[in-house]
Amino acid sequence: MPGSVKTMAGLTLGGLVVVSAYSVVLGSNGWLWFGWVVLGVLTIGMAASRGN
Repeated sequence: MPGSVKTMAGLTLGGLVVVSAYSVVLGSNGWLWFGWVVLGVLTIGMAASRGN
């Protein structure tokens, strides 16, 4: 996996931790989860495009 994809994967996992912690402490926020899903889709798209 190239460095940029590893960085995006790290940001996605870090984002999941942050959004989960926010949801536990302050309650769920749909926009945060939506943003995390978009980040995940972008990460998967980058990984798929680099695989070809």
